[in-house]
Amino acid sequence: MLKLLFTSLYKIFTTLFFDVRQIFNKWRGIPYFFKSLREYNKKNKNINLFKVKYGQLHPVLHERYEDAGSAQGHYFFQDIWAAQYLHDNRISEVVDVGSRIDGYIAHLLSSIKVTYIDIRSIKSFHQNFIYKEGSILDLPFKNNSVKAISCLHVIEHIGLGRYGDKVDPYGHVKGIEELKRICAEDGKIIFGTPVGNERVNFNAHRVFNPETIIDLFKPLKLEEFSLIDDKGLEVIKNPSIEQALGCNYGCGLFVFSKNER
Repeated sequence: MLKLLFTSLYKIFTTLFFDVRQIFNKWRGIPYFFKSLREYNKKNKNINLFKVKYGQLHPVLHERYEDAGSAQGHYFFQDIWAAQYLHDNRISEVVDVGSRIDGYIAHLLSSIKVTYIDIRSIKSFHQNFIYKEGSILDLPFKNNSVKAISCLHVIEHIGLGRYGDKVDPYGHVKGIEELKRICAEDGKIIFGTPVGNERVNFNAHRVFNPETIIDLFKPLKLEEFSLIDDKGLEVIKNPSIEQALGCNYGCGLFVFSKNER
């Protein structure tokens, strides 16, 4: 409990002010910056070869203490999981509602046409990317018209006002109803959202019991349920509901299919 409290307070502090760890690492990096500068100037015998000009210094002090990159967490594994599903099932076009542009969408664009829906605008930047302004509460598509839909780490925010949307405690319910409405017969919905101890962390997000999500998508059929747990190190296939509920802030990965026949 104390660890969770400390983590929550730390997140609030870094959101409102600054990241203490990064500031500390920047100060640690100052001696190494000047040491490297002296060594560079000493070794650079050719005065015309990228000579250091002191008016053009650009210190980057903290990165020597950080990992090469981050290969963990919800978004990293969720985005790969969803993109892999589309590629494995040879889906060439998808309507996406509000997912992350610089992760999941970027994974798709070399081979998959994406029609992207969001209340916030974005300019077209790739031949396979089409933007349509719209809300998950009123999607610009006819009933039963879209064969493949994705919506990753979005529904937990709907109705909390975080992104300028209208405050509505039932926003997540209405959003899922819209996804179901536009999904075509034999269509697929690829869906991700936080799972664990069900709650709302206002105004950031909700966390769902996976069974809540499964019930809200009925009568659509659940094809797959996978999990990224609190450690965020892998996608766990076919976890138990109890395993998901044991997470504080896990990520539930769902595939639903619609068959009205």
